[in-house]
This record gives sequence, structure tokens and C-alpha cells, in this order.
Amino acid sequence: MSLLNRIKDKNPQTVQEIHKQQPRPQDQQQNSSGRTVVVQEGQKKFNQKSSEQTEKQNKYRELKRILHNQILQELKETDDIDAIIPKIDEMAIDIIKENDQFKGSIDRKKVVEEIMNDLTGFGPINPLLLDEDVSEVMVNGPNQVYCERKGRLELTNISFRDNEHVLHVIEKIVAPIGRRIDESSPMVDARLPDGSRVNAIIPPLALNGPTITIRKFAKDPFVIDDLIHFKTLTQEMATFLDACVKARLNIFVSGGTGSGKTTTLNVLSNFIPNDERIVTIEDAAELQLGQEHVVSLESRPPNIEGKGGISIRDLVRNSLRMRPDRVVIGEVRGAEALDMLQAMNTGHDGSLATGHSNSPRDMIARLETMVLFAGVELPVKAIREQIAGAIDVIIQQSRLKDGTRKIVKITEVQGLEGDIIVLQDIFTFVQEGIKENGKIAGRLVPTGVRPKFYDQLENSGITIPPNVFINEGEWEA
Repeated sequence: MSLLNRIKDKNPQTVQEIHKQQPRPQDQQQNSSGRTVVVQEGQKKFNQKSSEQTEKQNKYRELKRILHNQILQELKETDDIDAIIPKIDEMAIDIIKENDQFKGSIDRKKVVEEIMNDLTGFGPINPLLLDEDVSEVMVNGPNQVYCERKGRLELTNISFRDNEHVLHVIEKIVAPIGRRIDESSPMVDARLPDGSRVNAIIPPLALNGPTITIRKFAKDPFVIDDLIHFKTLTQEMATFLDACVKARLNIFVSGGTGSGKTTTLNVLSNFIPNDERIVTIEDAAELQLGQEHVVSLESRPPNIEGKGGISIRDLVRNSLRMRPDRVVIGEVRGAEALDMLQAMNTGHDGSLATGHSNSPRDMIARLETMVLFAGVELPVKAIREQIAGAIDVIIQQSRLKDGTRKIVKITEVQGLEGDIIVLQDIFTFVQEGIKENGKIAGRLVPTGVRPKFYDQLENSGITIPPNVFINEGEWEA
């Protein structure tokens, strides 16, 4: 019995003949006044080409469906995917040989590649995840996939079969880490095996269909030299931040979505000495620390009964009982801000964290608001005293209009004067215009102010050359 006949026997709903349906060519037609209107040859060719493309797409989908069904049948018999993978190309060749409609019009290699991506990768978006130039992948339903390549958004020619195909990929991402997504829990944060961040949201909340956003991370984590090469910061700024981390100052990285906060936090953590115990706390584990003594904690959403959830705040409290030398919080977005500030003010120096804001001053205001989420009725002045005593440095990062990511401010929190928290910029980005290629022209420069904690650095045995804080010339961004 032939392979195609076996498929038909196992799956009665297999091959349906695809018939050409081309309208009978009409070279002439009559208009309302009786005059003859000649149909333009270009329009006829366009219609014919469109019909041929539709027919080819239908054949392509049919071949892929038949091949997929055959693989499912083989899996029922062997239950060993590794044994089937080498046979997939041979299966496709046999199907094409036994069915004339597939001969000469189907790219077999493309069909096999997509099937392989479904089985061993993450479906149609797998090539984007493997492309090192792509930093972000955005699936807006089954028919629209965007990617960010070198800081620019691009519409790709990738598509899924339907909503179920997108849901299958989401399930494949979230299942291994114990997360779930369904109508009762239609949003999920997850991660890929390489640490890339994933967010998914499905109907009825997502009107365009299941939506996936993947923030990729480099295979080899960036180091400070990479950020200098990308012109995210200068060598002087790197020297200053290195000293701040080693002197156990509390540092907060703020910025908008996609500005590179997590990457900068990861780079800063590389300055932590290898003999210290580090506890990281995240919603979805993303940080890739190179030290030997690292304990990674990850929050957990509640189960289907609404129980068992562990929040970032719970993990922050627990981390203080784990004898940490450093506490690194992936993102502060709620009531955990109060516990973080208390930890920083009670001997846990050298902590690192990130948060969303448009400027260092906005970050201070957001922290005040987040402390109030804890439900503790504290006067505003008491909250500001906590912030001023806890945080030493705020690093503001931005994604500029040309797609580049830069540290636009490094700001010292100098203390509280009256009811106002005093901030002083140490380094800043000065924009000078836009170049012909659309890139933003500007300079990253010191403001000339030496931070108040400079003596603290020297007492820690860390010396920063005074010229780091002096603008001796232009540095082209």
C-alpha cells in the first residue's frame, strides 16, 4: 500500500482535490451607454497571478497538513520524536511523488523546515529567535509578526496557520516553567531556556488573536566594554559605576520599557566581587550573573483556585533571612518598594534594582507611590526620609528615537532638605541635533560636580581620578 493510501486510511479527512477556479476571461464588456470597454491586459495578468498565488498557498498548506498528520500517526506508533525527525524529509518526498498536484510547485525544504520548527523549536518564529541581529519578536495574532532588528521595527513575512497554532507555541513556552494560560488566566510572563523574556496575552483580552512579545538576550551576556562600544555610556561613566558597585552603594536603574534597564543591571552586577553571596529576585528569571555564589528566586502566580501565589514582596522579605551580601531585584513595581527601602536602610548595602520612570525625579515620586501600596499609613516625609537614606545613585536609561539605548543621566541622591529630596546630576547626555542618517547627535558628559559620597569611595580604598568628573572635551555619541 502506498504512503498516501496509508494516510487516507488512517485519516479519512485528508486530501481534498484543489480545483482551479478561474473566471472565464472577458476581453470586452458593455458599459451603460453601449460603448465597448476593453479590459486592460495588465489587470488580467494581475488577476491571473493572484489566482496562481492563492492556488499555490492552498497546495502548500495541504502538503504541510498531510505531512503533519503522518508525523502524528508515526508518533502514536513509536512515541519517539528523535527517531522521526530524520525521516521527515523522506516522508515529504514520498507524498510529493504520489500526488501530482504537489510536483514542481511546492518548496519542499520550506515545508520540512517549518514542520521541524514546530516539533523542535517554537514554530514559525524560531528563525527569528535564532537570528542574532533580532532583539525582539512581536506576534500580533496569526497573520502579523514584527521584529526589532538593530533598533528598528520590521514587518516580517512570517505567519501562523491560525489562532490555535499561536496558542500551541505559547503553551510550549510556558509549560516547562510551570506557568499556565487559559481563559481564566489569559496573561502570562515566562522565559525561554536561554533566559529571554516572554509575555503572552490571549483572547478575549487580545482582540487581534493570541499575542506574544519576546525580549531576546544575547547568548553571551554583555559586559561593560560592550556598552561602551554601543555608546550607551563612556569609559569615564563606566569607571564611576564600577567604583559605586564595589563601594556597596545602593543603585537604582530607571527607564522606560525597552530602554535596556535589565541589560544594564546585569552588567553592573558583574562588578560585584566573586566572594559575596548574591540573592536575585525576579518575576521571570532573566539575570545572567557570572559569579559563583548566586541564589536566584522567582515569583509564582496563584493556581487555578487562586491560592499558592508568591509575590516579589514575599521573596524580598524571605531574602533578608538568607544572609545576602547583595540583594538584586529585577524590577520594583509595587508594595515590595517598602521592604526594599527598609532592607537598604538596615545594613543591606550594595543592593541593585530597576523600575519604570521617565527621569530620576519621576522615579523618586513613583517610589513614594509604591510604598503607599503596602498599606502602611506613613507620612510623606517619613517615606522620603526612607528613600533619601536608602538610595545613593539613580541611573536613568532611555531608548532614543533612532533606536539607540543610552544612559542619559547618572544622578546622586544627596539627601533630604526640608520636604524635598535633593538630586544632583553627575553625568548627563546633551543632545545636539540629528545627523543626515537619522541618528541623534549628542555627547555624554560629566557635569563637573563631584559626588558627596566621594569620600566614602576613598574610605573604601577606591580611588577615582578627578578628571572623570571634568568635561575636558567632546565625546561624540
